[in-house]
Amino acid sequence: MEFEDWGSSSGASDSEVYVQDPNDEEHCFTSGDVPKLQFRKDISKARWNNELRMAEIVDNKGRMWTTTGIVRSSKIYCSIEETLFLAEIGALDLLDDNDTSFPLKDIFKKVAEGNSGCFWESFEVYRHLKSLGYIVGRHGIPWTMTSVKSKSDSPQGMREINGLIDKDSEGKDFIVELFNNMQINEVRPVFDVYPPNSKFKKSSPGNPSFVLCLTSGHPPSRQEIEYLEKQCNGIPLKFGHVEHGRVSFFSFNRVELPALP
Repeated sequence: MEFEDWGSSSGASDSEVYVQDPNDEEHCFTSGDVPKLQFRKDISKARWNNELRMAEIVDNKGRMWTTTGIVRSSKIYCSIEETLFLAEIGALDLLDDNDTSFPLKDIFKKVAEGNSGCFWESFEVYRHLKSLGYIVGRHGIPWTMTSVKSKSDSPQGMREINGLIDKDSEGKDFIVELFNNMQINEVRPVFDVYPPNSKFKKSSPGNPSFVLCLTSGHPPSRQEIEYLEKQCNGIPLKFGHVEHGRVSFFSFNRVELPALP
């Protein structure tokens, strides 16, 4: 077993979202630090959708949207962990239906409630990975529907993908089911993690560098690991654990013991 401690821790096309801002700095903190609030001239704006339990971007600023949020029907949607992370660093102003800004403490509360497909430990893992420069998306949720239609996979994977395409035609129900129908008390894949890449495209992201799974306080069993490996189609797995605000990562190597005489 390998153990790694990484410290504490508006309109768009369905293909891509490109917004250029030479003054934008997504990573405004050093590795391992909690993100620090920045004062920015241009701040993106989003409106919280209680039905979707996601934020719909109504005014995007900066380059971060090339690697943040999913695109559906020419709109960008942010998960709660993306929303809080961007609000923490001063890159996003979250609004309610009355165009009143959400206080940061209210966004923290939404994460703590765990009703938006994310709970506090998974947010801490997300924040830590982003602080290291990784590109992070929720496991199994395509960045765009274009990436789904162009993806080749096993027959079983294709059936799952076709199901996603069918659900996309149902509009809001598609997003609600994918983001909120998540069990949080078991070892499970949570995030697809990509290395820093200035040429990253949501329409063709390729395979992630690894899939991050969260543990529920105990190491996964061999059966759980084998099941997850099969579920993730051979993509390397890493396991994350959060204790007292400290994020640790570990992985397993298969070891063959010699046969006894």
